[in-house]
Amino acid sequence: MNIQERLFSLQDPEYRLFHARLVPSVDPERIIGVRMPALRSLAKELYGTPEAEAFLRELPHHYYDENTLHGLLISMVKDPAECIAALDSFLPYVDNWATCDVTSPKAFRKHPQGLIEKIRVWLASDHTYTVRFGVRMLMDHYLDEAFAPEHLIWIASLSSAEYYVRMGIAWYFATALAKQPAAALPFITEKRLDPWIHNKTIQKAAESFRVTPELKAELKKYRI
Repeated sequence: MNIQERLFSLQDPEYRLFHARLVPSVDPERIIGVRMPALRSLAKELYGTPEAEAFLRELPHHYYDENTLHGLLISMVKDPAECIAALDSFLPYVDNWATCDVTSPKAFRKHPQGLIEKIRVWLASDHTYTVRFGVRMLMDHYLDEAFAPEHLIWIASLSSAEYYVRMGIAWYFATALAKQPAAALPFITEKRLDPWIHNKTIQKAAESFRVTPELKAELKKYRI
């Protein structure tokens, strides 16, 4: 069986109906309905094989599940430069938040040279999910020891009417409030964010187990 046939062999019709409601930007006819554990297992089985290498060159894919498998395979690429090249080919075809968010390259965990510059390129894209991916990479890899205060300014400066970009910005700032509260809090107290993003950030921070009760109480004072 080829990869598409293998995905159909893993189809769960009930899950397909359920998951279609979670990714409204995707035509339900393009969803096979493969559960994430099965997709991850298939990615592990395929990674490094000629079949997987050919699949990574076969863009665009038709099915949502193919795209998500593609993102999982890229996440396993060990060489940072190879991973970035694969992402640049793939990201323009990402059409939903779930495929975007499941794509989480292990190669970036050690902050490879050039990644921060590449993140800035992704943030400047006019494609919704490329921008969201850039926001996530800055959130995942640059809110701990590699943090720099200007990163907050980069994200606050993003201007987008796209819901999934705006949610990504709120997610970033809520995480920054947990990890870098001294640097992030002024963006709330000084109301430096778009009002909708401002309130959504406070909401997400209030729901987070990583934000202290004291900070949650302080944030609630600044709801617009």
